[in-house]
Amino acid sequence: MNRGKAKTVRVGVVGTGYLGRFHAEKYAAMPGVELVAVADRDPERARAVAETVGCEARVAAEELLPLVDAVSVVVPTSQHHAVARMFLLAGVDVLVEKPISVTLAEARDLVLTARKKGCILQVGHLERFNAVWQVAGPALREPRFIEAHRLGHFQERGTDVDVVLDLMIHDIDICLKYVGAPVQKIDSVGVQVLTPNIDIANVRLHFRNGAVANLTASRVSLKKTRKIRFFQPDLYVSVDCDKRAVQIFSRGPATDGGFPTIEGEEKTLPETDALLAELTSFIDCVRTRRPPEVDGEAGTKALEVALRILRRMRSS
Repeated sequence: MNRGKAKTVRVGVVGTGYLGRFHAEKYAAMPGVELVAVADRDPERARAVAETVGCEARVAAEELLPLVDAVSVVVPTSQHHAVARMFLLAGVDVLVEKPISVTLAEARDLVLTARKKGCILQVGHLERFNAVWQVAGPALREPRFIEAHRLGHFQERGTDVDVVLDLMIHDIDICLKYVGAPVQKIDSVGVQVLTPNIDIANVRLHFRNGAVANLTASRVSLKKTRKIRFFQPDLYVSVDCDKRAVQIFSRGPATDGGFPTIEGEEKTLPETDALLAELTSFIDCVRTRRPPEVDGEAGTKALEVALRILRRMRSS
């Protein structure tokens, strides 16, 4: 395997649907990376993507095993475990799309397998690579209340799972990162609208340190929204992930009347490519062997909370 300081990392992509195609395009244009092949059970789809990016097309994922140092696994969630595990067992570094898998047993098995084989295992929680966190992240020291709205238009992709695993899991991951405490109690409600799975969900997470998060996710909305607000002592942070805008307001010096003033700033970051940032970070981890920004354990923690939410919905 080309590891360490090797000049070229040989990469493959398994799954050439909507998102897999973008993975292939980013890798193909990345310096120091050779996109060797893409694989898909649909040979025509694999061939079309391969012709676009200039690589080989394969039908079976196992055909990539002797060819690559690293791979993106962009197949339906139900196949994440089987495909990712196959590559990890062969000593290939893996970026698997979120959620890491459909069960905790599968997720933990992937983490253990990666550890045993000395492989990088990164989970595709793309929102972590949004440029807004470069500004908002350093300000978030002790969030006490978080409110998130992640609403999107209906699309057929992703509907093999509930909206909690499809969309809300991004905000679950963000909350776990910045709160830094386990979830103690969950209140939730979910509604089926267009699919057999839950399409709209509202959740209230109570963390062990006293923090609370109120999360809403919908994939049947007319308006697209990706906003999250944080309240902590003496500070308010509002993040618009779509518009890449961050507002930070804090308590300033007291006025003559003794009341504190409010000081604030708003920054709109230039448009960046979060997927390119994610894949670039993955390739850097492959080269340097540093832990990923979102490793298998982080992906497992987000999945654990998401599954608890779904169990709570179905039992109420």
